[in-house]
Amino acid sequence: MVLSRFWLAIFISSIAFIVVSLFTSETYTIDSALNGKKDDPILIAEKYAEELPAFIKDSIKNAPDQTMIINRDTLNADTTYVYKNKTVKIFSGIQKSDGLLPTCKSTLVDLILPLIAYLAFFCGLMELLIISGASGKLAQVLSPVFVKVFPSIPKNHPSISYMTLNFAANFLGLDSAATPFGLKAMESLQELNPEKDKASDAQIMFMCLHASGLTLIATSIIGYRAAANAANPADVMLPCIITSFIGTIAAFLIVGARQKINFKSVSLVAALMALIAAIIGLLMYVNHLDLIGKNYFTTNLSALILLGIIIITLVFSFMKEKKFTEAKTTVFDAFVSGANNGVKTGVTIFPYVLGMLVAISLFRNSGLFEIISNGLGFVFSNMGVNKEIVDALPVALLRPFSSAGSRGFLIDSMNTFGADSLTGRLSSIFQCSAESTFYVIAVYFGSVNIKNTRYALPTMLLVDVICVITAIFVASWFF
Repeated sequence: MVLSRFWLAIFISSIAFIVVSLFTSETYTIDSALNGKKDDPILIAEKYAEELPAFIKDSIKNAPDQTMIINRDTLNADTTYVYKNKTVKIFSGIQKSDGLLPTCKSTLVDLILPLIAYLAFFCGLMELLIISGASGKLAQVLSPVFVKVFPSIPKNHPSISYMTLNFAANFLGLDSAATPFGLKAMESLQELNPEKDKASDAQIMFMCLHASGLTLIATSIIGYRAAANAANPADVMLPCIITSFIGTIAAFLIVGARQKINFKSVSLVAALMALIAAIIGLLMYVNHLDLIGKNYFTTNLSALILLGIIIITLVFSFMKEKKFTEAKTTVFDAFVSGANNGVKTGVTIFPYVLGMLVAISLFRNSGLFEIISNGLGFVFSNMGVNKEIVDALPVALLRPFSSAGSRGFLIDSMNTFGADSLTGRLSSIFQCSAESTFYVIAVYFGSVNIKNTRYALPTMLLVDVICVITAIFVASWFF
């Protein structure tokens, strides 16, 4: 219900703002909101050549392509004059995101089709884990902890192994593997859900823990910083880990208090202490490496672990080939069957993702996001907040809506202010400390056709706020 109303509010307010801007002459054309593409120049006016200053008119007519660009500098948008059919079109600035129709296309071509491919492969592997009995063994080992966090899940339930693989993939920055494991976990949890269109307690806990984004190896962030010529691309690793870890703990405590979980459980406390010890141990190892060593370690660890998961699954399946024979199938046929289920899951979630991303596209292109962002920046500036922190806030504001959009702001902030500035580093921490909340909700709940997400969305947004506040303190402390 909350998600539905929020979606409607974004859609209706964005369209209303676009129409009002057109009729009040704040916007020259609304075509960009429908058909424009990211980074396209924005049409702001159209005039007859005679109405332009003489030096512009003469420059346009003398130019080979009858085009003139002025104000070419790094801080302000170029203004471009293009003469065609007796009129001069004036462009200034660039579009922040794709319009509605290009978003529909890119959602299918650039997002859903690759996602379906990932789902097909990893769901095929998971089918091997199920038939071979590996997932059952993993669930059996972890049940003492998971039954405390998810009291409604029976001991040794298959969802435990799927959630474990999802958390592990997130932890290591393996986004392509995390989503298929997570979707399989949601499907497994849905089997236990007595009200199929309403999120269960276990599903909400899983979603909030997943969305808190606990990350150890922020491979993509390190890559962006390296491309921006950062002196030490990996210097944000520790702040990212601390911020995402606090976000995960906050998510667990908030949801756990709502679900009346026993926080004094010995197994739960022991598991938490073991996790903290593992993080500290790995951090100590990484910190003693030199720059090349850190880059080499962070680049290869995640890839090696992913390859390890694949080879272990295949070898274990080969060793347990009798179980596949008993199930009247083969290892390869089981993989194909699982991959087929992954494709079906991808097709199911497409409408949910499309609806959310189109609303976000209109929200950004309407100008509402920019107004809100500038307004918050003005408020924080007048409160005495460091300007370098204020300049990084657009990444934090857009992160819950769009990973690609916030990534664009991240790259822009590093190019504008420098990768080693507080703004550049804080933007990096914002980007890696949480998930894209609305995308995650659309994908995961959409995969099992849940309409009522209950308190999942408010909790996830609250955790996002906690991560933002934590990131600011951590970045100020470290840098």
